[in-house]
Amino acid sequence: MKTKTRYLTVAAAVAALYVVLTGMSALLGLDKGVIQFRISEALTVLPCLTPAAIPGLFVGCLLSNLLYAGALPDLIFGSLATLLGAVGTYYLGNKVKWLAALPPILSNTVIIPFVLRFAYHLEGGLHYFAATVFLGEFVCCGIAGSLLLYHFPKPILRQLK
Repeated sequence: MKTKTRYLTVAAAVAALYVVLTGMSALLGLDKGVIQFRISEALTVLPCLTPAAIPGLFVGCLLSNLLYAGALPDLIFGSLATLLGAVGTYYLGNKVKWLAALPPILSNTVIIPFVLRFAYHLEGGLHYFAATVFLGEFVCCGIAGSLLLYHFPKPILRQLK
């Protein structure tokens, strides 16, 4: 019972933090348009620390897209991109920690350009959108997420396991 409660608590905390950080990105105007810098994407490395981060990231992204995105395809496919990235991070990040950010970067780089083009009807081609999504993901997930992963406070880390 204690393990299930801890799992749900960690998942809920990750979801809430994702929503708050996405809200900060929205307030700063960083989450709209072709180049997006969602600060919350730094959290996508957490599944290599705890499997509870997987549903937390998915629910957090789903709620964030519901609150801030607007387009139904973004709600669906943006959340699925985060889920795929989180699952990939869980498997790859547990084997090779320094590659933990790669699955979310790749899943978003492949899926989100279609959302930008067909849901938001932004000007530009899919290759251009893939490059801009990759840039945003590389900065937020690759750099900020890796910094978070390698400098995660030890007392909190013990609580996650």
